[in-house]
Amino acid sequence: MTTLTLILILVAVLFVTLTAILKRYRRCPSDKILVIYGKTGRMASAKCIHGGAAFIWPVFQDYAYLDLKPISIECNLTNALSKQNIRVDVPCRFTVGVSTEPESMTNAAERLLGLSVDSIQSIATDILFGQLRLVIATMDIEEINSDRDKFLANVSTNVEAELRKIGLRLINVNVTDIRDESGYIEALGKEAAAKAINDAKKSVAEQNRYGETGKANADKDTRINVAAADADAVKGENSAKIEIANSDALRRQKTAEADRLAVAAEKVQAAKALEEAYQSERDAELARAAREEATQKANIVVAAEIDKEKKIIEAEAEAEQIRRKAKGEADAIYAKMDAQAKGMLEILTKQADGFRNLVTAAEGDAQKAVLMMIADKLPELVKTQVEAVKGINIDKVTVWDTGNGTDGKTATSNFISGMMKSVPPLDELFKMAGMELPSYLKGKAGKPDEQPAQE
Repeated sequence: MTTLTLILILVAVLFVTLTAILKRYRRCPSDKILVIYGKTGRMASAKCIHGGAAFIWPVFQDYAYLDLKPISIECNLTNALSKQNIRVDVPCRFTVGVSTEPESMTNAAERLLGLSVDSIQSIATDILFGQLRLVIATMDIEEINSDRDKFLANVSTNVEAELRKIGLRLINVNVTDIRDESGYIEALGKEAAAKAINDAKKSVAEQNRYGETGKANADKDTRINVAAADADAVKGENSAKIEIANSDALRRQKTAEADRLAVAAEKVQAAKALEEAYQSERDAELARAAREEATQKANIVVAAEIDKEKKIIEAEAEAEQIRRKAKGEADAIYAKMDAQAKGMLEILTKQADGFRNLVTAAEGDAQKAVLMMIADKLPELVKTQVEAVKGINIDKVTVWDTGNGTDGKTATSNFISGMMKSVPPLDELFKMAGMELPSYLKGKAGKPDEQPAQE
C-alpha cells in the first residue's frame, strides 16, 4: 500500500512538472515577434524570435510580443521651406511596421516594447515630419513636382535610416499632391499645358498640309494617267480635248480656292498659337516676378528672425552665466560664514566646557574658580603693570633737593615713589572690570598676626 502511494505521488509530481514545462514553452505567431527578457545568457538586453518557439525559464525569464501589423501615418506637412526658399505643402501618407531584421528587432524590443499603437505612431510621426522637411530643403520645386521617383527615393532613404534606430521599417510612401503658397507649381502646370496645346495645334496644321499635298499629288497622278489614256484612246477627238480642258480648268480653279483657304486657315491658326504663347509667357513672367518677390522677402525675414533668435539666446546665456556666478559667490560666502560660525561655536563650546570643569574642580564654588583663574593670570597682570613704566624713556631728571624731608623721606625719594604710584594698582584694574580683588591681594595695612589663617 505504501509503495502504491509513493508511485501515485511520483506520477502526480511528474504530471505537474510536465504541465508547467509545457506552459512555459511559447510559440511565436507569424505576425508577431516573441521578446524574451531577463537572463538571456548573452550581452543583449533581450532575445527576439520571429517564427518558431522557445522555452521560457520560470523566475529567471519572462516574455512579451511585438505586433508586426502595418501602421498607417498621415503626415500633412505644411509651410516646408524648399531649396529655393519657397514654402510648399506636401501631404503624405506613410506605412510603417516593426522590422524583422535582427538588429532592428533588438532596437524595437528596447524602445517600443509595452507601448501602445498610438504611442508608436506619435514617435514615428515626429521622425517622419523632420526627415520630410530635411529632404524638401535639399530639392528644387521642379524636382519635387516633376521627378517624383527621385523625391520618394530621397524620402525613403532618410526616413528608413532614422526609423531603423527605433526598430521600425518603411513599407510605403504615398504623396497625394504638392502645393506652394506663391503659385509657382500652378504656373508651371499652365506653361506645360499651353505648350502641349500649341504642339497639338502645330501637329494638326502639319497633318492638314500633308493631306492637301497628298491629295494634290494623287490628283496629278490621276490627271496624268487619264490624259495618257485619253491621248491613247481618243487622239483625234477635239470635243473630248475641249471637255477635258474645261474640266481641267474647273479643277484647277477649285484647287486654287482650296489652297487659298488652307493657307488662310494655317495663318489664322499660327496667329492664335502665337497669341496663346505670348499669354503663357506673360503669365510665366508674372509668376516668376512673384516668386522673386517672395524669395527676397523670405531672405530678409528669415535672416532677421535668425538674428533675433541669436540675440535672444546670447542674452539668455549671459543672464544664466550672471545668475550662476552670483549663486556661486553666494554659496562661497555662505560656506565661509558657516565655517566661521562653526569655528566660533566650537571655541565657545570648548571655553564653556573649560569653565564648567574649573567650577567642578573648585567644588562647585564659582568664587573659588575665579580666584583660581586670577592666580593663573597674576604673573601676566604684574608683567603688564611693569611694562607700563618700562617703556618710559627718561633722558635726564633734575631734582632740587634742599635736604628737608618729611617722615625721613627726601624730595628725591618722594619723586620716585610718586611716579610709581601713577601706575594703576591691581585693585583699581579689577574694579574697572566689575570685579573685587581678594583682600589678601589688596595689600592693606595690618599686622601679620591679625591676618586670617585661611587667607
